[in-house]
Amino acid sequence: MKVLVIGPSWVGDMMMSHSLYRTMKAENPDTVIDVTAPAWCRPLLSRMSEVNEALAMPLGHGALEIGERRRLGKSLCAAGYDRAYVLPNSFKSALLPFFAAIPRRTGWRGEMRYGLLNDVRVLDKAAFPLMVQRYVALGCDKARIQHAQDLPQPLLWPKLAVGEDEKQATVASFSLNPQRPIIGFCPGAEFGPAKRWPHYHYATLAQRLIDQGYQVVLFGSAKDAETGEAILASVSEESRQHCCDLSGKTQLEQAVILLAACHAVISNDSGLMHIAAALDRPLIALYGPSSPDFTPPLSDKARVIRLITGYHKVRKGDAAECYHQSLIDITPERVLTELETLCLRLGV
Repeated sequence: MKVLVIGPSWVGDMMMSHSLYRTMKAENPDTVIDVTAPAWCRPLLSRMSEVNEALAMPLGHGALEIGERRRLGKSLCAAGYDRAYVLPNSFKSALLPFFAAIPRRTGWRGEMRYGLLNDVRVLDKAAFPLMVQRYVALGCDKARIQHAQDLPQPLLWPKLAVGEDEKQATVASFSLNPQRPIIGFCPGAEFGPAKRWPHYHYATLAQRLIDQGYQVVLFGSAKDAETGEAILASVSEESRQHCCDLSGKTQLEQAVILLAACHAVISNDSGLMHIAAALDRPLIALYGPSSPDFTPPLSDKARVIRLITGYHKVRKGDAAECYHQSLIDITPERVLTELETLCLRLGV
């Protein structure tokens, strides 16, 4: 069977979709899986052995452009796909497999998709509380799978592989100290400061870790450069040689390899958090108003710190620099203790 998956447009969601590909391959090893995705996702898909080909989606996030989607769909007609799985819930995401005339097109009921999809699933959110469960459920027989506990067990979590040679070469290319274990910090997050642990807490933790003999590497996009600079400026001058700010200075492929080389990772709720989890790194995930009840880090080596319960609207908050109070209240001492306990339990 040949399958086309219309993939998500966010890093974290793309990582969680790997559970669907792993499950399909485990149940039918002969399945050929192609995934459409933005070009920047291809470094992730290239490390998923279950994916045959990553097909670039040239249209920007949110762009309708029906004519271009029709052209792209028609160009796929000759590929001979038997099924399509549409992971996003939007109308536009269902257009490509429809124009490609793929016989069976599966997705959750979304905005005006009847006709575009001919295998429409009605989502019971209580039955499938996690996003990863909803992705995997699409690949299963809907008559057999009514609840999350009906899914193949254990659930196959996302898993990225990086070779030791790649790690060593990439660490050297960024002139990192091979004698000091790396602790990765991922201080950015979408939706602004409300989902971010304060930069001054990251700086305090960085100083403590450097004093213990580690080096700290800051990961993020160019949008996180200001936060990275603030963290770097807040550690002592003599410690800055052991704190490397790579915000906006790496390609995603390089960031994946360097995260794989980390002794451990501290992260906000972000796409990089999900990558670190898939790389099986000891991980401390810091949550505020966003909830780990829907998109937690999928790893036995991850620990979540959150001081509030339930869902809270993501907003700027009332405190300095617009950080959410629940994240301000997570102290560097708490994170350091959790990290030391986790690493001791894992023997790393």
